[in-house]
Amino acid sequence: MLHFKKKKTINLQTFNEKEQTPVIRASICTGEQVAGFRNKETGKFEEAMLIRGEKDLQEFCIRYGVKQKEIKKEW
Repeated sequence: MLHFKKKKTINLQTFNEKEQTPVIRASICTGEQVAGFRNKETGKFEEAMLIRGEKDLQEFCIRYGVKQKEIKKEW
């Protein structure tokens, strides 16, 4: 029986640039980083994905069409 690996595809997902800001929340104690979007009006944070390294950060940028320079970092 043959088994084939499925190709991993990354779908471009969108966020509302007028209402949301891309943000990385980082823990001072553990160093854990979570990428997501902060609503400009309410300040509510919506998690998108866990960032474990540079590869995950690049995947976040590709998936949401965000440049690394645009991402704000919060502690």
